[in-house]
Amino acid sequence: MVATQIAARGVDQPHVVRAMQSVPREAFVPDELAEFAYDDTPLPIPAEQTISQPFIVAAMIAAAGVKPGDRVLEIGTGSGYSAAVLAEIGAEVFTIERKRELADGARDRLAALGYGRVHVLFGDGTLGWREHAPYDAILVAASGPSAPEALLEQLRVGGRLVIPVGETPRAQRLLRFERLSDTNYAQKDLGSVKFVPLIGAQAWPELEPAASRSVAPAASAPRRLIREDAEPIDDIESVSLAPLLERIGDARVVLLGEATHGTSEFYRMRARITRELVLRRGFSMVAVEADWPDAALVDRYVRHRPATGRSWKAFSRFPTWMWRNRETLEFVEWLREYNRDRGSARPPVSFHGLDLYSLYTSCDAVIRYLDRVDPVAGKIARERYGCLTPWENDPATYGRAALTPGYRACEREIVGMLQELLQRRLEYAAKDGEDYFDAVQNARVVANAERYYRIMYYGSVASWNLRDQHMFDTLESLLDFRDRDSKIVVWEHNSHIGDASATEMGVRGEHNVGQLCRAAYGDRSYSIGFGTDRGTVAAASEWDQPMEIVPVRPAVAESYERLFHDSGVPALLLHLRHPRREAVRDELTPPRLERAIGVVYKPRTEMASHYFHAALPRQFDEYCWFDETTAITPLSAHREPATFPDTYPFGL
Repeated sequence: MVATQIAARGVDQPHVVRAMQSVPREAFVPDELAEFAYDDTPLPIPAEQTISQPFIVAAMIAAAGVKPGDRVLEIGTGSGYSAAVLAEIGAEVFTIERKRELADGARDRLAALGYGRVHVLFGDGTLGWREHAPYDAILVAASGPSAPEALLEQLRVGGRLVIPVGETPRAQRLLRFERLSDTNYAQKDLGSVKFVPLIGAQAWPELEPAASRSVAPAASAPRRLIREDAEPIDDIESVSLAPLLERIGDARVVLLGEATHGTSEFYRMRARITRELVLRRGFSMVAVEADWPDAALVDRYVRHRPATGRSWKAFSRFPTWMWRNRETLEFVEWLREYNRDRGSARPPVSFHGLDLYSLYTSCDAVIRYLDRVDPVAGKIARERYGCLTPWENDPATYGRAALTPGYRACEREIVGMLQELLQRRLEYAAKDGEDYFDAVQNARVVANAERYYRIMYYGSVASWNLRDQHMFDTLESLLDFRDRDSKIVVWEHNSHIGDASATEMGVRGEHNVGQLCRAAYGDRSYSIGFGTDRGTVAAASEWDQPMEIVPVRPAVAESYERLFHDSGVPALLLHLRHPRREAVRDELTPPRLERAIGVVYKPRTEMASHYFHAALPRQFDEYCWFDETTAITPLSAHREPATFPDTYPFGL
């Protein structure tokens, strides 16, 4: 854990690394979560609190400059893990916890483990512990609206206070305050984080326990409005989508989301809406959250274009089930049949990938193209892309190596290859415009993927923004390549197609495809989010692990999902942009929790791992709800019949 999750990400002070290696984190988490103790993720502990992820603990200690012999004040003892790490460094630790059961448990646990230099106090941490001030460092493990004055006053001159601060209790920036004199402090922003709220006299007010809140009366109005304004979906294949198409109007970009990457109803409903947009509204492109070269194989198949002679399999990278599933296959077969029977009056419908993870298959595609149209340039491409060859099996390792002093990154050669392709546009495009466009997009993927793997070690905001900017730029390139009247349907996760500025993502400084589309196309961009309460989902327990069919837990009480479940409508569409009654927007706009399940699902840490705050009517133009859902059906591992054409993209 320490080598890959902490030291490799820049927290490499020897005394911090040694302390993180020495403290047994499993002793500070509930027994049933011990197997996750060394995952780089926060975990729930009693009293509705969390233990911070290991990297954040180490990063905060490093930012505070804690060293042996320091006197340190910690606010938010929790289970005592951070206090143990501080004590292991050699600091004398004074830690305050406002939850008595946690304070008592941490005191006993730390004593049993032999951490005698840790002193635990039950009380209001925002007021500090004046008897032992001043402190060389103060670390706050919960987020307040600002740095409490009492804590700033108890910091010695030259000392540092590290605290998450934000306008909402769930989305914050990690700030460091260094005391320069009795009255002056230097402030530094250390990046976006997410902590539990800091409750106390100089922070957020005390919240009533969930059981005592009058949630039901407050929630009754939105539940009733959902029930009364909803358009029920009795059957995906037979429901009339005419009202939805009327609302979509002349939109040029329609974005179809999903709350998971493994729910059958989401795939089938997106397919049904897309078919209607193709048949009734003239949409001619489908772009999905998949790699460009993999989707290009599907495109050749659905448009009856000749095979490329590839030596690799489409959608063979984790998570294979995301596109190698029966629901996607059925839609792909429909596209192929439509393109065969459409007639000359309608353009063929193409299929494209927007993502940037295909570093090496995209390199190979560029080289193959140049070998065919310009062998000399193909040789140059091999030399330039050869810089990446040692890292073919693990591109993320390249990113780590590129940060190592003395190691030469491959950026110059890769960007140079893209620039040369663009400079020779007229020459190459004259031979085959489609193939030239494909090669340029692959070169863009290589350039952005190389940069992505380099910056992913600097933090999630930069890498997220680069990825979504790439997907949006690819979408724009597709629209520009077709014609000014072309229209495109996008299939991506809710986190990509909903407007990020209406969620915690915006507070963290992240943007996404949905936000960029609204800025570029205004009302001619239309986004539809999807949600579910319970059922099953295809997902992995960890990244790059096998797919499992996992039960989805019923939604938590203060979430949008619970509101829609309590409406009593099993499946529905709800218009949010200009609803029949403005009260729908008014009642649903105050932020609530929303669930996002990706290719990894961790039910036991669901609140910390999968929920975030959002304002649904600002996030989406429409919401599609299925109360109970089922997992997608992955394609079986047997070889498909030999009667399929060479372009068949799902051969195994």
